[in-house]
Amino acid sequence: MSVLYPLKFGPTYFEKIWGGQHIKTILHQDYGELMNCGEAWLLSGLEGQNSVVCNGDFAGDELNDLIETFMGDLVGDEVFNKYGERFPLLIKVIDPLDNLSIQVHPDDELAQKIGLYNGKTEMWYVMHADKGAKLVSGFNRDVTPKEFEQAIKDKNIEEMLNYENVKDDDVFFIPARKIHALGAGCMVAEIQQTSDTSYRVYDWDRIDRYGMQRQLHIDEALATINFKKEDSGKVNYDKKTKNETVNVVSCPYFTTNVIKLDAESALKKDYSELDSFVVLMSVAGSFFLSYEGGTEMVKTGECILVPNVIDKVEIIANEDCKLLEVYIV
Repeated sequence: MSVLYPLKFGPTYFEKIWGGQHIKTILHQDYGELMNCGEAWLLSGLEGQNSVVCNGDFAGDELNDLIETFMGDLVGDEVFNKYGERFPLLIKVIDPLDNLSIQVHPDDELAQKIGLYNGKTEMWYVMHADKGAKLVSGFNRDVTPKEFEQAIKDKNIEEMLNYENVKDDDVFFIPARKIHALGAGCMVAEIQQTSDTSYRVYDWDRIDRYGMQRQLHIDEALATINFKKEDSGKVNYDKKTKNETVNVVSCPYFTTNVIKLDAESALKKDYSELDSFVVLMSVAGSFFLSYEGGTEMVKTGECILVPNVIDKVEIIANEDCKLLEVYIV
C-alpha cells in the first residue's frame, strides 16, 4: 500500500445568481463555461461533492475513501472517532458580485433533530474587498420573532441588521444560529463545518435567469435564529506579525491560524503533538510545502491536506504570501 503524503485536490466550481469573476481574474482559476463563479469548493467531504485527489499515487481517489482506508493516520484518531469517514470541514472560496441572501444555519442540536449530521458554524477570511464592501453579521439590537417576521413581510428587514465595513485580511466568526450575509465585492475564504444547509429569509427580491425568485425558508429560519444582539463577530488579531503563526479562531469545530511570510522565508512546523490533520490554504501568494518525502507547491486559492502521520513540514514562501492553517483540537 502507498504511504500517505500531503494531498492536493481538484476544486469544484459553482455558478451562483450573485457570483462574480474574481476566482478567474484574481485567483487565475479556470471554471470552464460557467457564466460566473460564486463558489470554489477546495476541500469537501460532503456527500455527492467529495473532493478528489489530484497529486501523487492517490490521484483520482476521493477524500472519504482515503479516510476509510487510513482512518486516524489521515485525520487523527480523535477526529476519526468523532466524525468517522466523513471529513468534518468544508473549505471554499466565495466571490459575490452581488449581495448574498440574508440567511442563517442551524446548530448541531437543531440539525440532528431533522436528520442532518451537524449544524454549520463558519468563519470568513477576507481575501479581497472592493472599496466600500460590507457584510451582515447579526442584529443591531434585540428583536422578537414576531417583529422579525413582520419586517420580512414589510420588506424592511435591513433596518435591524448589523452591517460591518470590510477590508482585506479581516476575519469574521459566524456561529450557527447567527443571521448573516456576505456583501457584494467581498471575496472570502470560508472555513466551516461540513454542511450545505442554509435558511434564506430575504433575497433582495431578485429573480434568476428564468424570471423566478429563489425559495425562502421563513419557518425554518424563525425556529433557528438567535434574536439577541451579539458582538459583530469581527476578530481582532495581529495583522503585522510575519514569519510566525497567529491564532485567529478557536472553537470546538476548528482552529484557524494566519501565517504571513516574506518572500523566500521559511517556517518549520512540528505537528507531533497534534492529533489532527492540518489544512494549509494560500489566501495570497504561493508557497512550497516541504516534507520528508518531497515538496509540493500551493498557489493562491489552493489548499493542501497534511495527514496526521506527517509530523514535520517546512513552509517556504515562493513570494510574499499569506496562508491559513486549519486543524481540529
